[in-house]
Amino acid sequence: MADAADEPSRKKRRLDSSVSPPPLRRKMQVRDSPPKVMKSPFQLTRITDLPPASNVDTISLKDILGDPLISECWEFNYLHNLDFLMDAFDEDVRDLVKVHVVHGFWKQEDPGRLNLLEQAKKYPNITLHTAYMPEMFGTHHTKMLVLVRHDAMAQIIIHTANMIPFDWGNMAQAVWKSPLLPLCSNSTLPAQSEQMGNGAKFKVDFLNYLRAYDSKRRICKPLIEQLMKYDFSEIRAALVGSVPGKQDMESDSKTSWGWAGLKNVLMSVPVSGPEPDIVVQISSIATLGQNDKWLDKTLFEVLKTSKNLKSKPKFHIIFPTADEIRRSLNGYASGSAIHTKIQTPAQAKQLQYLKPMLCHWAGDGPQHAADSLTVIKDAGRKRAAPHIKTYIRFADKTRSTIDWMLVTSANLSKQAWGEAQNPAGEIRVSSYELGVLIWPGLLGEKATMIPTFKTDTPPVEGKEAGELVIGARMPYDLPLVPYARGDEPWCATKSYQELDWKGMAYRLE
Repeated sequence: MADAADEPSRKKRRLDSSVSPPPLRRKMQVRDSPPKVMKSPFQLTRITDLPPASNVDTISLKDILGDPLISECWEFNYLHNLDFLMDAFDEDVRDLVKVHVVHGFWKQEDPGRLNLLEQAKKYPNITLHTAYMPEMFGTHHTKMLVLVRHDAMAQIIIHTANMIPFDWGNMAQAVWKSPLLPLCSNSTLPAQSEQMGNGAKFKVDFLNYLRAYDSKRRICKPLIEQLMKYDFSEIRAALVGSVPGKQDMESDSKTSWGWAGLKNVLMSVPVSGPEPDIVVQISSIATLGQNDKWLDKTLFEVLKTSKNLKSKPKFHIIFPTADEIRRSLNGYASGSAIHTKIQTPAQAKQLQYLKPMLCHWAGDGPQHAADSLTVIKDAGRKRAAPHIKTYIRFADKTRSTIDWMLVTSANLSKQAWGEAQNPAGEIRVSSYELGVLIWPGLLGEKATMIPTFKTDTPPVEGKEAGELVIGARMPYDLPLVPYARGDEPWCATKSYQELDWKGMAYRLE
């Protein structure tokens, strides 16, 4: 009788119990699952005079600052237009947001400093801060926003544009945004904070970067104290920064700067290609020396670094010619933000060793007609002159996959990356710079990063089931177009008589 009475309850338990498929069936489901897709962690900025098809997935300053939940903004940059900055905030709260502007105009009589002081008179909620600038030839070149919000969240935006309308209009630029960072239960850093690319390590390096501003005066301490309270664990990126001054390579500093900091990051990055292509795309080439010693033995040697392979990459440098400046959306005016010098004998020697590596930004001039069989992957930025700076390691010469991508304010210069190590084991860096480096393994297992064109979303054709496919939004077309024999880089200190598309010549006074 008892057995019969218990039968209904046994049946109920069997019906309510979870049912697992046989092991073989589970494996089939994993194997047949489609590839996963992740949008590019870097975005391009919206270009005013390009059509919507060239502005898919792009971002504007108003997109970043227009949220009415923003309560405080720290704006770090080289050039600033405060009217333009304030106009980007939501109109209902722009007078209430606490705005801190960090600049590098340290000379009392500097026109840039006087202009900022005059602009700030209109905005009682703006506080100006002058960065400590110990190096004579250094600049405060970092481009960053730090936002604190009313919903107890914070966000970091690292980008390539000066805070002026010109840079956010028709110039090619890039933006990296952190996830919204919540408050954490306590401000202590986890033990695993030394693992490159995780959020805890990013937090260590980011706060150390901010501390560099406070070496002689109190500037960023209030921001540091706030950010200590936030949880950075959702960030998957490595910070690559520069701060002015000398650093000892043997010191036990938690964070290294300039090329030493970049090397520390790349030592943790696994790479895949035996014949990699490293493409350096910048808006300025400084004085590097009459021979290639610094470029080859310092910066390029660092860019070769990886966790697992000792390969010999081929290097390319993307920089526009005068023809590409003439045909850009702003014509010759675009050239005011793009710099290298080619006029003196010393500068000519530098150009001589750079020339074999130089490639076009647009590469669509009449003298460089593409082979009819060549498939051009169009990034949609030919006419938007480059102020963006990217350093990309492609896995091989097909450039179909990417081992790592760096978006930064740092151009091709000793001031930005640091001099070669001196006999005392020191590196001298002159400028403040900031960038973010990402590689596919940070974002998931079985991950591949591939170039995307006119969209942040990568295609998945031909990818394996279960693979994570990450987009890397490209600012330039592929394949690259090398300089021809008669091509020269644009030089803003040289006059050009040939008219741009607007009918203007370029003459220096």
